[in-house]
Amino acid sequence: MPMRFSDAALAACLLIASMPVLAADDETATRLSSDQCEISTPYNVLVDTGGVWLYRDSGTPKEIFFHDGTLSVDRAVQTVSTADAARLRKLESGARTLMPQVTSVARESTDLAFDALAGVVEVMTGSARKVRQVERHRAATLGYIDTTLGTGRWDQDVFGEGFESRIEDAAERMTGSLGRSVMWQVFTGRAGRMDARAERMEADLDRKIEARSAALQAQADVLCTHVRELQSIQAALEYRLAGQRLVMLEDAPRSDGDASVSRTSLKP
Repeated sequence: MPMRFSDAALAACLLIASMPVLAADDETATRLSSDQCEISTPYNVLVDTGGVWLYRDSGTPKEIFFHDGTLSVDRAVQTVSTADAARLRKLESGARTLMPQVTSVARESTDLAFDALAGVVEVMTGSARKVRQVERHRAATLGYIDTTLGTGRWDQDVFGEGFESRIEDAAERMTGSLGRSVMWQVFTGRAGRMDARAERMEADLDRKIEARSAALQAQADVLCTHVRELQSIQAALEYRLAGQRLVMLEDAPRSDGDASVSRTSLKP
């Protein structure tokens, strides 16, 4: 049955209005913060050849550093047992393994979000030029990941909602031109072409994204397993700071809003 003018106009408006949501609220969305796997860290993290740094603007301690079994807290070298030195080496090795995993999951979830966005753009416009605009946003976001996470740096004020907004901003920047393109198709009687593209592409796009989402979930599960292993090593440390355990990773209560994305979100 052909799409009526009013149906096409309504569909176009709904698609345009939903674009910023597609990249942020779908299960495949990139969502980076520090409480994935129901474990969080209050610190910024830097892992490089010199060791592992955890630092923050306030709180005690403000800075933790460990490398090759040595521990420094707030820039003062601490005395640790032989067993703790071995645990610190395991923590350092685990952190070096974890960062590339986090980067990989971040890149894949970003690709999925932009694949969904590019699919919407192609359905709505049939324009290769506008799809290329999406690809430029994708390249910029992936480049951002590579120069932050890819270099071993995780900053609380960089990721989280700030990272999500990069995907949303890309969608919002496309909205104006897409709106004009779609309404032009509607008013010139070409809405049927948009409908045909949707029917042709929807099943294929859903199938591809579903398969990649399953693989991404498996990656995220492995990442969470490694995070929990690191938390277990931390819990075994004998070292005490003013009589208290050294807490770098802690349990994080998960809100209902996080439940739907917790397995495919990214958080170290």
